[in-house]
Amino acid sequence: MRDAEKTVGNLIDKQTISFISSVDADGYPNTKAMLRPRKREGIKYIYFTTNTSSLKVETFRKNHKACVYFVDRRFFRGAMMRGTVEVMEDKKHKEMIWQEGDEMYYPLGVTDPDYCVLKFTTLDGRFYSNFKSENFLP
Repeated sequence: MRDAEKTVGNLIDKQTISFISSVDADGYPNTKAMLRPRKREGIKYIYFTTNTSSLKVETFRKNHKACVYFVDRRFFRGAMMRGTVEVMEDKKHKEMIWQEGDEMYYPLGVTDPDYCVLKFTTLDGRFYSNFKSENFLP
């Protein structure tokens, strides 16, 4: 893979579903399907929206280690990225990824206390395509 940022970034942008994993208090992984990221800065920083009251937010507050996975089922390709998650509740981050229609999930709007941003920071990753995989850095 010549350009990880371009290859992996294109894969991310074309998906409607992503998967995020956290590590629970007993050291076991928990994986959750999520909507596509709302924003990304290259492949280093990826932003998701979620409910502050969710179990994954509680888990990420205790252990920042995380993994995200994006899969292109049509071409049987995938990108797994390891890193950390920060729970962002400040106005800047919430407004940055807010979209029209989010009121359906967060009825009080962008200031809804049950609305927060998960900021994933990539440490490294692994890309799978054509029956082989390779490591990459953001």
